[in-house]
Amino acid sequence: MPVSAASMSFEIIPPIEHIETIASGKAVRTQARLRRRYGKGYWRKRKGIAMIKFDNGLWAKAELHWYEATGIGKKEFKIKRLLK
Repeated sequence: MPVSAASMSFEIIPPIEHIETIASGKAVRTQARLRRRYGKGYWRKRKGIAMIKFDNGLWAKAELHWYEATGIGKKEFKIKRLLK
């Protein structure tokens, strides 16, 4: 699943493990923006750990954050930190 961030592109190598919900419903601060951009849904902010491959060929294990809604899917992946 290729993803492009502001300054880098990376590909997520499934599976994403240890998935947790950080915020849901009204606790998602960017909910209004997500609804305008992707549509109405029950938005959740989630985090998990996965292997990622950068465009330059390097691989790393990383903690990822993203937004997700039923029927819409996962949107706006962000690398929070690289893990050892």
